[in-house]
This record gives sequence, C-alpha cells and structure tokens, in this order.
Amino acid sequence: MRETTRLLVALILMFSVFMLLRGHNHPGGGFVGGLIASVAFCLYLFVADAAAVRRLLRTEPSTVGAAGLGIAIASGLVGFLVEGAPFLTCEWTTIGGLKVGTPLAFDVGVYMVVVGAVLTFVLGIKEQ
Repeated sequence: MRETTRLLVALILMFSVFMLLRGHNHPGGGFVGGLIASVAFCLYLFVADAAAVRRLLRTEPSTVGAAGLGIAIASGLVGFLVEGAPFLTCEWTTIGGLKVGTPLAFDVGVYMVVVGAVLTFVLGIKEQ
C-alpha cells in the first residue's frame, strides 16, 4: 500500500498542476487544483503519520495558505499599480514567447490557499 501510494501521490499532484494550468480557459483552476492536491496529501496521510505529511509538504500548511493569500492579493494589485485600474484587473506580458498574466498568479495563490487550509484542518484533526 505504501509503495502504491507514493506513485499515486506523485500522479495526483501532477494532475492537480495540470488542472491549475488548464483552468484559465477550461474547467479547473486554482480551487479545483488545490482540492486535488489536498486529496494527494490526505491519501499519503492514510499510510503515514501527520509528521510524514508535514515533511512531504516541507513547510507548515498555514504558511502555504498565507503565502498563497499574499500572491493572490499581489496579483490583484498589479493592474492598480501599473495602470491605476481597479483591483483584479488583468495584466499580461510575454516571457520567452509565452503569454503570462495576473490570472495565473491569482490561480496559483488560490491553489496554495486551498492546500494550506485543507491540510491545516485535516492535519489538526489527525494529530488530535
């Protein structure tokens, strides 16, 4: 079960990143990707203890959530700071031929908030 879970966790995490990146133009996004990533960590929690999940995450879940909230807020401020536009106005740039915008940064922030919040709750319950 442990060996299978390690493979499944890696595959589920890759799928969560796929859903995160797919979400701008199709169903998916930061929230759905974050839930899928949380499922991967919860699956690992079934075969290991909470300390092992924390080692796998490499930081406290609340720190991940707080960093994600900061990224989401910062992505919303870009349009305001650059053009004086309203909060959450999209800004786009090209990096190496790839068009990147603030919606992706916002989705990454939401992804991190969801992972941080879910794992804070689940690990808190498991440790009690």
